[in-house]
Amino acid sequence: MTGGRRFAVLAVCTANICRSPVMEILLRERLDRQRFEVASAGVRGWDRQPMDPMAAAELLRLGHGSDTFRSHPIDSYLVDSADLILTATREHRSDVLETNPRALRRTFTLLEFAALSGLVEAGDPQSLVSRAAQRRSLAPADVDVSDPYRRGPDVHRATADQIDAAVATVAQRLNALVPAS
Repeated sequence: MTGGRRFAVLAVCTANICRSPVMEILLRERLDRQRFEVASAGVRGWDRQPMDPMAAAELLRLGHGSDTFRSHPIDSYLVDSADLILTATREHRSDVLETNPRALRRTFTLLEFAALSGLVEAGDPQSLVSRAAQRRSLAPADVDVSDPYRRGPDVHRATADQIDAAVATVAQRLNALVPAS
């Protein structure tokens, strides 16, 4: 929590119908709801559209529904109010920074932040984000989650599994940094 409010995480991809909704829903399910809030958006997002059916099927396979999900285009309010922004790719990270260049120190690809979160010491979620930004050069070179849109079931499954593993790492690390209720 920061200043009495929940720590806000924003997940970002292209249209907010495949990767970022999976990130959002998995993060929301795994993070302490009393201490974290999660949203998602697309850099070229569609407004109020349901998830891509194949991405929704993968989410269901992972044990989570998407019936109430509706897409949202990114806006400055979402970027400005997020404590941590997790994007699907480096290109999305650049798109976020076009919205607000001051968001650099709290914007990472999901895979980048998952890797960095285990490499730095921190006492709370804010300091984890800050220290990860300071050590960004230690992140692996391949930090993009590929786009499964209009691709086959095998690509959707691989993408969902990659997101699931990274989200598990991030959620475990963030949850460990907040005091127990």
